[in-house]
Amino acid sequence: MNKRILVLCLVFCFLLAGIANAAMPTIKADKTYYDINTGLYVLDGNVYIESKNRVVTAGHAKVSVDNFEVWGTGGITFKQDDIHFKGGSVYVYGKNKRAEIAGGVDFERTDVHITSDSAEYNWKSKVAIFKGNVNVNENGNTWQSDSVSYNVISNTFL
Repeated sequence: MNKRILVLCLVFCFLLAGIANAAMPTIKADKTYYDINTGLYVLDGNVYIESKNRVVTAGHAKVSVDNFEVWGTGGITFKQDDIHFKGGSVYVYGKNKRAEIAGGVDFERTDVHITSDSAEYNWKSKVAIFKGNVNVNENGNTWQSDSVSYNVISNTFL
């Protein structure tokens, strides 16, 4: 009986460890330190942050693991599946499932290329909103607008 309890406890511990590791993002950079005054990880040089199937790269970033927030600058990228954003800066609101990209946005996906001044992407609704000097190239057809909303699931403009 004691062996069964021990085995069950070990299995339970391994399951909990697996769940805890799945929730933690992967964070890498050339220089990393934790600022105890702000509660943020400060990252400098070749920043790489991965959470589930989303990856943010940047030259510099600050990360709040508690709030699932990322502030990144310096040639940022934000990728999820086949969706690729590039820009000057990014702010990721993890709890709200949303990212704001600014500083000249370049969005690429198969058969779609969009540039704009800024963009907001909500990975729950799967809608990206591009604002300011929007240029769209869809299957070789190009057009411009002040604002464009794009659904990445249906691959359509709203």
